[in-house]
Amino acid sequence: MAIPRDFINELIARTDIVELIDRKVPLKKAGKNYSACCPFHSEKSPSFTVSRDKQFYHCFGCGAHGNAIDFVMEYDRLDFIDAIEDLAGQLGLEVPREQGTGKRHDDGLSRDLYQLMEEASLYFQNQLRQHQDKQKVIDYLAYRGLSDDVVEHFGIGFAPDGWDGLLGRYRQNQDAQDKLLTAGMLISNDSGKRYDRFRDRLMFPIRDRRGRVIGFGGRVLGDGTPKYLNSPETPIFHKGNELYGLYELKQRHRDPDKVLIVEGYMDVVALAQFGVDYAVASLGTSTTAEQFQLLLRSAKEVVCCYDGDRAGTEAAWRALETALPLLKPGDQVRFMFLPQAEDPDSMVRKIGKNAFETLMDSAIALPEFLFDTLATKYGTDKGNLAKQAFILIEKIQDTVLQNLLLENLAHKLGMNSSEDMKKKLGFSVKQAKPMANNGLKGRGTPLRLAIALLVQHPKLGMGLPPQPALAHLQMPGIELLPLLLEMTREQTLNSAQLLEQFREHPYSGTLHKLAQWDHQVADENLLEKFKQTLVWLNNQYIEQRYQELSLKQTHTKEEKMQLSKLISVMKGLN
Repeated sequence: MAIPRDFINELIARTDIVELIDRKVPLKKAGKNYSACCPFHSEKSPSFTVSRDKQFYHCFGCGAHGNAIDFVMEYDRLDFIDAIEDLAGQLGLEVPREQGTGKRHDDGLSRDLYQLMEEASLYFQNQLRQHQDKQKVIDYLAYRGLSDDVVEHFGIGFAPDGWDGLLGRYRQNQDAQDKLLTAGMLISNDSGKRYDRFRDRLMFPIRDRRGRVIGFGGRVLGDGTPKYLNSPETPIFHKGNELYGLYELKQRHRDPDKVLIVEGYMDVVALAQFGVDYAVASLGTSTTAEQFQLLLRSAKEVVCCYDGDRAGTEAAWRALETALPLLKPGDQVRFMFLPQAEDPDSMVRKIGKNAFETLMDSAIALPEFLFDTLATKYGTDKGNLAKQAFILIEKIQDTVLQNLLLENLAHKLGMNSSEDMKKKLGFSVKQAKPMANNGLKGRGTPLRLAIALLVQHPKLGMGLPPQPALAHLQMPGIELLPLLLEMTREQTLNSAQLLEQFREHPYSGTLHKLAQWDHQVADENLLEKFKQTLVWLNNQYIEQRYQELSLKQTHTKEEKMQLSKLISVMKGLN
């Protein structure tokens, strides 16, 4: 099922891109437009602009560009359909569907999986309230000190002991069983027999950024193994791209000052119980680049919490290596190490919220952790210490942050400056390259100008008579202009709506570049200049057709008449 084009146009028309982006990236007025440091690459001075007139954003540094849908896709890392759903949800709109043909991913399967996972979550929550064994779970929750409010906030449930608790609800529905198998909720053995994956466990639903259940974590209630059992990778669950508790965090804090990343579901829930309700968990994996991007976009300060043993230090070092290429000026990543045999769950229960947050405040900043770790490893061997530091610092994409760390390293080594350090040690660091300006340069051809004016100001095409000559003009790229004229002749579109109709079109990249091209035509001259380009292009066709007919040895009667008319026109042009 496809989403109707009219609905997408309406969605873009009703979404103010300035308000949308400003909620995530604070914007400042800059003439007619708004500006900020780009959220998609590191930079010292703003090159990210947002136009309210065009409903379009563009970064002159990294080239990121697009409309409201593109921004949501890029910033929140959603696919096209999910971005539409997200924007529609913000406006309180229901997304309609229509029969469509052409290439698309299986939206129907994904919707069914989301629905079944939500049903499973409700089933587990109901079992916590109604199952005959519910008391042992209630006692366990009381023992862990979890209130009804926290249990409800995180949607915690209970998977009863038995092989077919969830399966039994779909005994007569083979299609649902097949999809539950795909979703990782059922397991099929070698003989084809199916049974519940989660049994006798406390259930933690894992939600994506839109609040949809995509997987589960189950904690054993007795002495069974494994202690924690997680959903496998599925079409809707990719654990390296998600963070447990991020959706719940955003429900409580729209723009949190900091985010604490921990290892387990129970750590997140216990911390929330004690008022530290801004923690997320990495789903049992080393923190991935995708997860770090989510964290850094959620808050300017990220605190990574680890056990104080060797394994915890090694995990922190891997996180540091992952974070380095993603950092921008102003981003703060710090590392918090707990006493051995303690985890966030046990620690917050032992010392309480205030003392726990005091520990967080004293967490080690990333540069300090980097240099202290290298100093511990290499001791007085300044050459090897600097060499390894250079290798890590080269990963940083931002020149400002890279230079700050080099100066910090020089200070640690007792040298006057980073340049002095490089000379004395004989090392050089590959500097991060500033982003190239991907905007168009130069005055451009009349065709480029006509297309740019029409893309940036679609109202110029409103009511214009057809231009049949353009369909026959031999000129690279000319086929785009009649298409744009046809699209803007009878409907009112803004730039964002017009560009959206070219998503995945071969000319999409060209149109986006032209949408931000500075053509230097004053507003009061736009219509006149646009008409001049059309006249010039029509005259080009006249000249081409005249040359074509003049070179022919013989002519039909119609061609003779046309040549005669063209000669008259050519005299007028000259």
